Formats: sequence, C-alpha cells, structure tokens
Amino acid sequence: MLSSNDVDRNMMKGHYAALLTITIWGTTFVSTKVLLNEFLPIEILFSRFLVGYIALFLISRHAISFHSWKEEGLFAAAGLTGVCLYYLLENIALTYTLASNVGVIVSVAPLFTAILSLVLKRNERAGGRFYIGFAMAIAGILLISMNGNSMDINPKGDVLALLAAFIWAIYSLLSKRISTLGYDVVRTTRRTFFYGLLFMLPILLLSDATMALERFGDARNILNMLYLGFGASALCFVTWNYAVSKLGAVATSSYIYLVPVITIIFSAIFLSEPVTLMMAAGTVLTLGGLALSQKK
Repeated sequence: MLSSNDVDRNMMKGHYAALLTITIWGTTFVSTKVLLNEFLPIEILFSRFLVGYIALFLISRHAISFHSWKEEGLFAAAGLTGVCLYYLLENIALTYTLASNVGVIVSVAPLFTAILSLVLKRNERAGGRFYIGFAMAIAGILLISMNGNSMDINPKGDVLALLAAFIWAIYSLLSKRISTLGYDVVRTTRRTFFYGLLFMLPILLLSDATMALERFGDARNILNMLYLGFGASALCFVTWNYAVSKLGAVATSSYIYLVPVITIIFSAIFLSEPVTLMMAAGTVLTLGGLALSQKK
C-alpha cells in the first residue's frame, strides 16, 4: 500500500515526464520544417518512428509475449491512432490550412479526452476547474497563434485538424488502458510503434515516396531525423505514456496547451523572433489555464 507521500512523488514524476515531453514536442516544428525540403511527410513519419523503434529495441530487447487477441487489439489500436493517423492527419491538415489554425484546433484534444472519458464512464472525471482552465488555455493559445491577425477558416484542413485532436484523445485513453496491463512502458511503447509502422506501410507504398538514402548524406537531415526519432518519438512517447499511467489521460492531455508556449519561447531564443505583448498575454493565460486544469 502506497503512502500519501509515495503517491505525491509518483504524481510529481508524472508531471515532470509530461513537461519534458511537451518541451521536446514544442521544438519539433524546426526539424520537421527542415526535412520537408527533401522528404515527403509520410517519409519523415515512417523514418522517425523506425528510428524510434530501433532505439527502444536496443534499450529493451525482450518482446511482450502474446497473451490474447484483445490485448493485441489494444496495441494495434494505439499504433493506428497515436502513431499513424494522428500525425498523418495533422500533416495533411497543414497542406490545406494555416499552421496557426492547426495549432489552435489540435489543442482541443484535452477536451475530447475529458468528454470520451465521461461517455465511456472511466474513473477519470473532469471537474468544473478543468473546463474553465480549458477555456482560459484556448483563449491564450488563440492570442499566441493569431497575434492580432484574423483566423482564416479553411474547412477541409480545419476539419482534418479537429479529427486529429479527436484521434489523439482516443490514443490517450488507449494508453491509459495499456498502462494497466502490467508491462514496462518501454516495451509497450515499442509494441505500439510496431503496429504504427505496420499501418504506415501501405500508405508509404502507395505514395510517391522513394526513401532514397542519398538524402542522408546531408548532416542536417541526419541530425534532424535522429532528433525526431530518438527524442520526439522514442523518448517522448515513453515519457508521455509514463505520465498517463501516473496522472491519467485527462490530466496529462492538458499539457498539450503548452505546445504553442514552448514554440514561441524557443523561437525567441534560437530564431530571434519577437515576442509581442499579445503573445505574452496569451502565454500567461495559457499557463493559468493549465494550472487550473491540474488543480484538484
């Protein structure tokens, strides 16, 4: 039986893991933008998760034994949603609508997670503070993303981004369910990656992808792909799934609000992009919304 101090320590570890994950995910736009000059979105997606799978295999080579088709179905569903469909929908959405639109719309994933958890009658129930915090965070994200500009509506891309947010909510609940199976998080993440790669293969074969290896002769391409593979895929999915196991799907999903905040901070530091008063106000509002969402 865990003491209250042990529970608190586990909760804090979950918060740290979620914060680390979002910090890295908030910086991946730079690497993806560089790679898109020479790679198709599906090529980047398949390559980064293949690198991630290899990394997880080297860390833990013992595979999870087959126990039941129901269990395998959980891993397959998680791979389809969180690894394959979410990123594909997000990348396709970016070709039809503005990046700022996608950034705002995808941030509603925590709301979808809370609603699905309620509908499916999971133990996690979001209280009034969560929904007020959600409204504050979305208002802050709008201020950051729009920065005084109007938000253009592009139905096709915006609907795809909304669908991506819903898909991520499903993945979050699946991840929570997988965490109760009793396996370590590295092996469950690796199994999820396996199915994700499997679902990507038909898309890769039907696309114009060439997977030409000479593009990796450029050091920038290698470094950015390794960052996406080892950092944003292998490490981040492990830390995200760990956070979900400690905090729950709803509370962990709230950290998605921080992605635009992390992005503007790193853009200001490394790209010397200006931070306006509206962006600063949006950051404060978003952080306040996250804090309120996490408060019990």
